[in-house]
Amino acid sequence: MSVALLAGGALAALIGAGLPAQDPTGITDPPPDKIVIDVATVNGSGCPRGTAAVAVSEDNTAFTVTYSDYLAQAGGNSAPTAFRKNCQLSLVVHVPHGFTYAIASADYRGFASLERGAKGTEKASYYFQGSPDTGTKSHSFNGPVADNWQATDETEVTQLVWAPCGKQRNFNINTELRVDLGTSDRTKTSFMTMDSTDGDISTIYRVKWKECP
Repeated sequence: MSVALLAGGALAALIGAGLPAQDPTGITDPPPDKIVIDVATVNGSGCPRGTAAVAVSEDNTAFTVTYSDYLAQAGGNSAPTAFRKNCQLSLVVHVPHGFTYAIASADYRGFASLERGAKGTEKASYYFQGSPDTGTKSHSFNGPVADNWQATDETEVTQLVWAPCGKQRNFNINTELRVDLGTSDRTKTSFMTMDSTDGDISTIYRVKWKECP
């Protein structure tokens, strides 16, 4: 699956005139040129073919991943393997010459229906192709709950992992939803989605920029 999306159209790991503003960390304003993201691959039980899409924000400060069939469930008549779903996105990010980027934060949203004693977990990992540095964050939700959920991963400026300057390396995002029945009633279904009860939901990744030396 390969989809090219332009920042002028519709955009979050490890985001005119005159010089861009800078601060002591080297972080600068987003480059004015368009950002192009190619979706190299989409794999996983949580994102069957055609159920995940990527779009870039007009100001080049974020990109958005939208899911339409990301559901983990356990209990009741659930399939034995349905308790865990995952999705790995491999993105080719074409940035303007002389710039590099890092993922500063990510917002995840969905809906959870968990029986008393059950637990749901959202987990995400971020890394650049060929890099040993991997950022991993997880969030847990305990039943009873039947409501929308939201989780935010944030990285301190001093710990941002930057894309290597002058090299094209895919940016990989691996997400996971897991439902554990725990002490809940096995005859009742608990589930967790990375979407919403009224349609698709977006996962937003915010980007920081700096100029290459």
